[in-house]
Amino acid sequence: MTTAAGPLLFARYAYPPNALGLCGADASRTLLEYGAAGASDAGLAELARTFDGAWPYLTLIAGANRIVDPLDPRVVEAYWVGNELLDHVGGRQLAQHVADRFRGRIGRSADTVAAAAAAGAVPHHCFHVFAVYPWLGLLREGIVDDPLRILEACRITPATVEHVHGDSLDVVARPLVWDGARLRLGDPTRRSVRWRTDGYAFLVEPGPGDHVSLHWDHVCDVLTPGGAERLTRVTLRSLESAQPSLVRAEW
Repeated sequence: MTTAAGPLLFARYAYPPNALGLCGADASRTLLEYGAAGASDAGLAELARTFDGAWPYLTLIAGANRIVDPLDPRVVEAYWVGNELLDHVGGRQLAQHVADRFRGRIGRSADTVAAAAAAGAVPHHCFHVFAVYPWLGLLREGIVDDPLRILEACRITPATVEHVHGDSLDVVARPLVWDGARLRLGDPTRRSVRWRTDGYAFLVEPGPGDHVSLHWDHVCDVLTPGGAERLTRVTLRSLESAQPSLVRAEW
C-alpha cells in the first residue's frame, strides 16, 4: 500500500503523458514542482480532475467501494497499479460506465469494451489502453509499428532497476510482443528510462534492484515486490480480457 497522498500519487502517473501534451491541463511543470516538494493540496486535486481519461475510472472505483474521495490513495493505487478495490466493480457496471462516460469517443471499440468487461476486465489503466483505445484493433488490421509502440508506452509497466545514470536508469522489463495473432508479454529486455527532469523528481533516486513502475518511459514510483506482482497480474488480466484467445496459464 502506498503512503503518498492521493493527489500526489495520481500526479506521479499522470505527469508523463501530460508532459507530452496527451491529456490533462497544460500543467506539466506544475505537476513536477508539486512532486519535487512532496506537496499535495486542493490545487493539485483540481488538476487531477482535468484528466478526462483517468478521472471516470477513479469515480467508478470509489463509488463501487463506498469511498467518498476519488483521490483516496487506495483508489488511485487501484487504477494505476492494482489492488483489491478493482474486484468490487462488476463487468456490467464497468461496461456501462465506459459507455456513459466516453460516449461518442470509443467508436468501434464499443464491442471490444463490452466483450472485455464480460471476460473479466477490471477498471485498471491497462484495460483502458488495451480495450478502449483503438490500437489493438489496428494491430489486428496489420498496422503494427506505431500501435505497438504506443501500447507499450501508454500502459503502466513494472520494471527492475539495474543501473543509475544521472537522470536516467537502465531497467529490465517484459515488453509487449505482437506475434501476428495476439498481444502478449515477451521475455525481459533492458531499456533506458528517465526518473528526473530538469532537477525535479517525484521520488528519491531509485537504486539497483528496486521495483519501479513506468509510464511513457518515465519512472512513476518505486513499488514493493507485492505491488510489482499485482501490476503484472492485472496487466495479464487486461490482456486476456481484451483478447480472449490468450492462455490463462500465462498468469
